Amino acid sequence: MLRTLTKIALPVAAGALALGLAACSSALAPAGAPEIPENAVILDVRTPAEYATGHLEGAKLLDLNAGEVAEAIPDLDPNAAYLIYCRSGNRAGQALTLMEQAGFTSLTNLGSLERAADATGVSIVR
Repeated sequence: MLRTLTKIALPVAAGALALGLAACSSALAPAGAPEIPENAVILDVRTPAEYATGHLEGAKLLDLNAGEVAEAIPDLDPNAAYLIYCRSGNRAGQALTLMEQAGFTSLTNLGSLERAADATGVSIVR
């Protein structure tokens, strides 16, 4: 009986583990590189200290925590394409929401600095 149970339980457990790992890896994998519009504006919404440790070449710094994104919105072109990144993607998502509420439509959250560099091919300046 124990031997029969082992013959059944082991493959079932291995299959469940494989499915679980596959589900986790696909959930964490990027959905593919975003399409980068020509002349897109790259926004770094981290702090000046974070920006100083490394940023995408040509990125405009607008510190979300200091209110700079909200302050800049009236002066930004709502018809331009914006690529936004931060440390993890959280602040970029908050900036994206603010900009959407103001009528901006071409917005992409690139996530972290490293993901932004991978997605855009733009160099990190250190």
